[in-house]
Amino acid sequence: MYQRTSRIAGLVTPRPVLRTPAPTTRRRPAPAPLAPTLPTRSAVGERAQAAADLVLAGAMAVVLLPVVLACVALVRLTSRGPAIYSQTRVGKNGRVFTLYKIRSMYHDCERHSGPKWSTPGDTRITPLGRVYRKLHLDELPQLWNVLRGDMSLIGPRPERPEIVAKLRESVPGYDRRHQVKPGITGFAQVHLPPDTCLRSVKNKVAYDLFYIRHASVPLALFILFATGLKLFGLKKLYQRKPRVPTE
Repeated sequence: MYQRTSRIAGLVTPRPVLRTPAPTTRRRPAPAPLAPTLPTRSAVGERAQAAADLVLAGAMAVVLLPVVLACVALVRLTSRGPAIYSQTRVGKNGRVFTLYKIRSMYHDCERHSGPKWSTPGDTRITPLGRVYRKLHLDELPQLWNVLRGDMSLIGPRPERPEIVAKLRESVPGYDRRHQVKPGITGFAQVHLPPDTCLRSVKNKVAYDLFYIRHASVPLALFILFATGLKLFGLKKLYQRKPRVPTE
């Protein structure tokens, strides 16, 4: 030990020879825990569902082909523009695909507004389109998407990329819906009304995630049965009236 005289006169500062001050280090914050992933289906289960989709969608396409042709002819006779139109949608694992529908809105109606949800009393919908939307006839061409492997008969409804980019920032867990193929109908669709606001999307995501966690043959049969009841206006037989979503 020795004493070293400070530069300031009259002050003596004792300092050990062999000791050096410990360097000050900042403790890095622990990384935020990742959101838990949902259980994934086995390869056998996915192949079985794909096979069932092909068989059912093929049979439905053959039976409903005259209905599709009649709907297409009525659209061409009652409004200007193509009868079947396409949109890009986000599918499994975020892959973008082309979805087909029978046109229920006026041709090129989003030229000035851009992509947006349809709301009650939407003036963009044609009179014939309102009937198609009520009976879900405009969704029939999506059987072709099922046959192509882009979609399944049952699953979360696919959304447009422009809207998905906004929803994934505002709705926690929204991208978990993309762990499975989107569907023509789904657990959320048979229970809740179409999306109109952010709260309605959050409600549907909760139903979609429930379906992904508990996917099974009985649940799939229930959704198909409930879809048929809903088409005939009999949804009160299987559901309670949902809370009206509001912002």
